[in-house]
Amino acid sequence: MPTSQAMRLCPGLIIVSGSRAHYAEYSKRVIDLLREYGGVLQHVSIDEAFLDATGLTQDPRALALEIQSRIRDEVSLPASIGVATSKLVAKMASGRAKPNGVLVVAPGQEAEFLAPMPVGELWGIGPATAARLEQVGIATIGDLQRASPQSLRSVFRGHAESVVARAHGLDSSPVHAEREVKSISEERTFARDVRDPETLRQVLLVLSDEVAARLRAHNRFAHTVHLKLRWYDFYTVTRQTTLLAPTQLGEEIFATVEPLWRQAWLGRGGGRDRQRGDPIRLIGVGVSGLSEGLQMALFGDPQREARLALAHALDELRAQYGKHIVRRAGLLRRGR
Repeated sequence: MPTSQAMRLCPGLIIVSGSRAHYAEYSKRVIDLLREYGGVLQHVSIDEAFLDATGLTQDPRALALEIQSRIRDEVSLPASIGVATSKLVAKMASGRAKPNGVLVVAPGQEAEFLAPMPVGELWGIGPATAARLEQVGIATIGDLQRASPQSLRSVFRGHAESVVARAHGLDSSPVHAEREVKSISEERTFARDVRDPETLRQVLLVLSDEVAARLRAHNRFAHTVHLKLRWYDFYTVTRQTTLLAPTQLGEEIFATVEPLWRQAWLGRGGGRDRQRGDPIRLIGVGVSGLSEGLQMALFGDPQREARLALAHALDELRAQYGKHIVRRAGLLRRGR
């Protein structure tokens, strides 16, 4: 729960400050240990990763126990490990293995393993969707397995078949070996040059949100924000500024890049031949100075905690129902 809520419930609560650098250091030690095994590795968050053991010769349970033992002995941390034929079931198994356990789901036993669990525990189903399912008599994942996709369309629309498949433990998503991400950017080239400030401001907001969503998808926090402007005659400038605290929130990126844009476009930042407000051909937002596992820096600031939680919830909605399922109200004023 947010720190502010915890303090309201327990006024005498002692708050111990976190050390994001310390947490990131231990996260890196665990990930480096996993990389030694040679399988494809996907680092999901500061304390979670998928390791594809398909090509490894060691028995899966023995491998999991060895990894758990090494994390305990070499990093002094507990680890819960789920072993299964898919990322979905492996993640569910790791949750059931807590605390500090190993759980192996044998091939062919995926549906049986998932069936008794509350439907809200299925990876990708949030509390609101679980409540809607319970209203129509689906309380467990087993109930979801037995439901017809047609009966679920009011809840999942065109995704009903895939949800039923996931309830059976069927998940074909591969383990992605992620390359190191050093920068992230989004830009728009206009079909016609634009000089309307509100249009440009709204595009900046959209681009800031898109960059932030990619940061969250890569579990990265940005230290530096960049602006790119190209005028009607292809004259191009870039501007950047460093943040006081790393971020992966669209509103914070926008609050940083908007003054850069105003200065470059309306001030003297466009060069000698540029006039205030000359038409713009391209506008872009980017971030760099990326680091991982710094979400702990948000602890102690309830408002940032809440905004980050909201951003992740919106990411899940857009992943399930499309990126236009929810938009900022400010972008609807002109029907965009």
